[in-house]
Amino acid sequence: MTTEAIKQRIETAIPDARAYVLDPMNDGAHLQAFVISPAFEGMPVFKQQQMVMASIKDIFEIVHALGLKTFTPAKWSEVKTQYGF
Repeated sequence: MTTEAIKQRIETAIPDARAYVLDPMNDGAHLQAFVISPAFEGMPVFKQQQMVMASIKDIFEIVHALGLKTFTPAKWSEVKTQYGF
């Protein structure tokens, strides 16, 4: 599954989400995802991440590892430059 397909799946599953899915090792198995959504407001980080993981749980036969960061839009505005965006 491509990073674009994973991005689309996350953005479809989570209301008003914007996702960035990267493959820094270019191996298709060790990915990084940054997911931003107003749906995360007031939600603990582990619940935000559970939401994302639920949308892609069936692909983990292909993806070996996923570094996942989730943010509300306000928090993303504060920290995105730290991640090179």
